[in-house]
Amino acid sequence: MNLKVIFKALLISTFLIGSAFLVIAICHWAVESASSQRLYSDASKIPGRKAALLLGCAKVLENGRQNSYFHHRINAASELYRAGKCQYIIVSGDNSRKGYDEPTDMQEALIAKGVPQKRIYRDFAGFRTLDSVVRAKEIFGQDEIIIVSQPFHNKRAIFLASKNGIDAIGFNCREVTSFAGVKTKFRESLARVKMVLDVYLLGTKPKYLGPKVQLGGPQPQHGT
Repeated sequence: MNLKVIFKALLISTFLIGSAFLVIAICHWAVESASSQRLYSDASKIPGRKAALLLGCAKVLENGRQNSYFHHRINAASELYRAGKCQYIIVSGDNSRKGYDEPTDMQEALIAKGVPQKRIYRDFAGFRTLDSVVRAKEIFGQDEIIIVSQPFHNKRAIFLASKNGIDAIGFNCREVTSFAGVKTKFRESLARVKMVLDVYLLGTKPKYLGPKVQLGGPQPQHGT
């Protein structure tokens, strides 16, 4: 192959790779800046809010093992409630296919931890973080909220909240330090890029909105 052609191809490849890393770095900076001074790991120090938003994930992995992300989030949300830092917990997750119901799994796990059922509101249309955050305001009427998840996830959710007129702080649950945690953090870098595109270029909205829900009033039924 002609050396000139090879050199040109190398230059193009270097430019594309460099551009990709630059975009990832900018998105990382944007998320870190938005969440600075808004994360807490001590329930005694976090300011109280009417509601906490518990972000969903699968209870059981595809290989049949228990999902550490799920159980750490449940522990953190129940700790937050016991500390008197929230009156209600909105459990928001995916319920898009038969036999898969993240909100109900979270509700049942919280009840087992001593959180009263009447204090738990299920959001069945939290298909992605953007949906969960925006619906907390548009459906559940909360413009101030505590978001509960792992630190990396809380940061992205706080960025989304700030762009949707929500004053959000994050309560960090335990990280997952296994190989699964490494894979998740790699995917998180890409998720942040997608999120920035959603916010600034695509104007992405939640897949569903629907009837408003008043915390303290009737709870949404399955499939609502």
